[in-house]
Amino acid sequence: MRVILASSNKGKIKEIQDILGMEVIPYKAILPDITIDENGKSFKENALIKAKTIYEALDDPEAIVIADDSGISVPALGGEPGIYSARYAGEGASDKENLAKLIQKLKEKGIKRTPAYYTAAIAIVGKGVEQTVHGWMWGDAINEARGNKGFGYDPMFVPEGFEQTLGELDESIKQRISHRSKALELAKIVLKRMV
Repeated sequence: MRVILASSNKGKIKEIQDILGMEVIPYKAILPDITIDENGKSFKENALIKAKTIYEALDDPEAIVIADDSGISVPALGGEPGIYSARYAGEGASDKENLAKLIQKLKEKGIKRTPAYYTAAIAIVGKGVEQTVHGWMWGDAINEARGNKGFGYDPMFVPEGFEQTLGELDESIKQRISHRSKALELAKIVLKRMV
């Protein structure tokens, strides 16, 4: 069984491999760059779009494709950035630019700290199988970046029960509590049944 990841995000690839405890091949290692139109209205829809697009492009019925769509939602900002987390500052924006935009939005509203949550939807597509699982992590968004660990919005997210951001916390703690790790634990169950 080949498990292919419908992503080229190095942070996600490492995190997913570590949590699943198996080799996951980024699709770009075996396919040319593919433009995937993430036009779904939810994390689940976008994860399925990515997984199905790569699965069809592989033309290998024995392959299993997993795709993650995840992001941070801040209720005080109407749920922003939500499904637009990866492109919040515009198409092709870097993690740093997206982070800066969310911090700026909080500052514009005079918010220093507010409830927020991460969502991860993992889609698993294989021969005759289309499944999705979800994980969430609750906490607060703050209007400053602290720490240089993790990626994305980690330096401005303080998980529930902690005072440090994900950018400051040890990687082993993040792996234990993250939205992605919770979703991937469920994905492991689905993957075991497929092999």
